Amino acid sequence: MAKNLWGGRFRGEVDATFAQFNRSFDFDRRLFAADVRASLAHARGLIGAGVLTPDEGERIINGLHAILERGQTDSNYLTDPAAEDIHSFVEARLVELIGETGRKLHTGRSRNDQVATDLRIWVREAIDEIASQLRESMKALLDFAEANPDVVIPGYTHLQRAQPILLSHWGLAYFEMFSRDLERLTEARKRVNVLPLGAAALAGTSFPIDRESIASELGFYAVSTNSVDAVSDRDFCVEVLSACSLMMVHLSRLAEDIIVYATTEFGFFELSDAVATGSSLMPQKKNPDSMELVRGKAGRVFGHLLAILTTLKGLPLSYNKDMQEDKEGLFSSIDTVIVCLSVTATVLRNIRVDAERARRAAAKGFLNATELADYLVRKGLPFREAHETVGRIVLHALDKGIELDQVPLTDLQRHSSLISADVFQSLSLEQTLASKSQVGGTSPTEVAGALVAARERLATVAQAETKP
Repeated sequence: MAKNLWGGRFRGEVDATFAQFNRSFDFDRRLFAADVRASLAHARGLIGAGVLTPDEGERIINGLHAILERGQTDSNYLTDPAAEDIHSFVEARLVELIGETGRKLHTGRSRNDQVATDLRIWVREAIDEIASQLRESMKALLDFAEANPDVVIPGYTHLQRAQPILLSHWGLAYFEMFSRDLERLTEARKRVNVLPLGAAALAGTSFPIDRESIASELGFYAVSTNSVDAVSDRDFCVEVLSACSLMMVHLSRLAEDIIVYATTEFGFFELSDAVATGSSLMPQKKNPDSMELVRGKAGRVFGHLLAILTTLKGLPLSYNKDMQEDKEGLFSSIDTVIVCLSVTATVLRNIRVDAERARRAAAKGFLNATELADYLVRKGLPFREAHETVGRIVLHALDKGIELDQVPLTDLQRHSSLISADVFQSLSLEQTLASKSQVGGTSPTEVAGALVAARERLATVAQAETKP
């Protein structure tokens, strides 16, 4: 068993089972690069505070650079069954390289503020990776919408056909959801990007370390202003997991739509062979496993969010070992979100649309009933009366087995004398779409403009420099 960082007060040996239960190296080694970077900045802070001589500081800094390079080039380096955590691992390697001088590095800090700093660095970079992949998924949505500008599908409420919409309008709905996800990530990043290093165990450090200088070196925009909060705060983990959970809600809803539209019963979409699987028994099957897995993995992320909320809810100030449970769920959630975004973008680029079948579906089922009611309103009838009148006309059409635009004019006029021959233009699929011409509507003109605006918004976001 490797020598731990806290053994001076203890006489007996640690129970082997407890030692294994207590160690976090198997998962927190993902913080390796962040830990070394933070240690480099801390070493410079110690030099500036006069705690380390320039020679000692140089030896420590050179040793840390060597450790970082080894960890990034040697796949077996981060394998140590004896290491308690990534922090003790890095310190042990440093002492091996430069001797006892390496033990001076931990002056003025605790693992409490060290791990909080490492985790914030890692999460900050994970947010940037998620945001990058999210923008790719948004681009795939726009590409899909622009490739199918004239396709009409039924819009649904309660999974019942409601009114016709453009398929591109459907795609833009998810673009808006993803845009909000991107905004939430940007906001969360600001609160992640606060430096806790210097809070030490909980009371702050007694050494004159320039925290603002360390923050600047590590890319943090501010330092924590309360040492107790700095080491015990995991709000940023909750906030990022919450943003990830809502993103998975949107991905899951998109997946559900694609799954439904790819069924034989709907038949609007067909997934290419690249993103579908077959059945081990039924040769004819083509299953949307890619989207089913995205839908299913949403539950994993939701569970991790609930887990960390439950872990934090009863903790007294300040640090408690319970907080070691913040990492595995967070790491898993971020991995899951990134791969789900990537798969979703791939699926969107591998969908064949059956435009004719979708159009036929949009033209059946009285989806133009609201247009007939609006027609009567424009003729002077109060909407409630128009609604009731059209309901009776729908019943008449159902009895005859025909659509509204197939009901003879004379039959329509028996229900309302306000109806004239121009009604059939209002009931056409083209006019039903064109009439929705207000901002946010599904008219071809409005949707074309919205696509251009969405493309410009995405380009602006993609070109913007990441702010600290």
